[in-house]
Amino acid sequence: MHTEMSQQTRQEVLARLRHFYKSAGRKHKTKLIQEAIALLGYHPKAAIRALNGRALKKPKAGVPAVIGRPREFAPDQLLPVIKPIWFAALQPCGKRLQALLPEWLPAYEADHRRLDADARASLLAASARTLDRLIAPLRAQVRRRGGTRPGSLLRQSIPIRGPWTEEGPGWLEVDTVALCGGTLDDRHLWMLDGVDIRTDWTEQRAVENRGMHAVLAQVRDIEETLPFALLGVDSDNGGEFLNHHLVHYLQARARPVYFTRSRAYHKNDNAHVEQRNWTHVRQHFGYERYDNPEAAALINALCKGALGLLLNHFLPTQKLTGKERVEGRVVRKYGLPQTPYARILSAPEVSAEKKGQLTAAHQANNPMALARQIEREKKQIEACRLLQP
Repeated sequence: MHTEMSQQTRQEVLARLRHFYKSAGRKHKTKLIQEAIALLGYHPKAAIRALNGRALKKPKAGVPAVIGRPREFAPDQLLPVIKPIWFAALQPCGKRLQALLPEWLPAYEADHRRLDADARASLLAASARTLDRLIAPLRAQVRRRGGTRPGSLLRQSIPIRGPWTEEGPGWLEVDTVALCGGTLDDRHLWMLDGVDIRTDWTEQRAVENRGMHAVLAQVRDIEETLPFALLGVDSDNGGEFLNHHLVHYLQARARPVYFTRSRAYHKNDNAHVEQRNWTHVRQHFGYERYDNPEAAALINALCKGALGLLLNHFLPTQKLTGKERVEGRVVRKYGLPQTPYARILSAPEVSAEKKGQLTAAHQANNPMALARQIEREKKQIEACRLLQP
């Protein structure tokens, strides 16, 4: 089949074959059908219909036309169940939604209502593409902003990160996100965002400013919370990271933490954490302004509590396993969706004691209940996010 053939050329070729097909004998019709298959990529039956010039039969009055394979899933029955799960799970794609449904459906039934066997079976049997079609009306686009302040003090002494070749957990990408409401004046809160590139385990912390001491305090807190040893940190070129305080903290230990930076003006160098800036920060705290220091403590309690449990224990993520160039375009291949918690359990570098603690926390929580708790705490944060004049 000639894939480079334009649609107009295809129509011209088909019209020419159809002209000869009308007056051809049985033997020559077979040859024309074979040519249509070879040139246009038709199935034999489709080639016969195309050469005969048959149109679709008009439906009878009052009977809707059905084109293609009959639909196996009724959106009006499945969408009311998928919608609360999709929003509670922070709006995942169809493939991730398919991976989390086996664990979230029992939580939904305990939290909302019992499903009949047919509806449950339909949801569990739905493909990722079907789920993408069902949630398509729920998707929305929002804009993004950034505010990286260059730090040149130690830039030349900190190596630039190349491709991630290290194995096992403990290698973090970190970044800061402005909760500024559109006005970058350094009188607002910031979010410190970190993600482990091997397990996708994430930690978020609110800081009152991007001063060296404030950021370092939250980096310390993140390291104490991680279920694995911190081995490396990769940041952008912001001054909140490229400073003597953080360098000394990471290096002044028996086993120094490998500290690297991205290239200036190459945002995709920090692709892992940049993605989480949207899914883990903006989706919860938006672009509104937070300038009340009291809100920082509430945000950190949420991130270390219900939100952290939901993100790390109950929301599967996909990891890129390889790239392949096919006919001039890059095809990306991904592994099966897994939660960061599941990847931690399979990591030999994590101690059995820590895995036991994570398992106990996982079994003691219901994702639907966590989603409700997150919304309650976010309302408390919203009520005090602005500093009263």
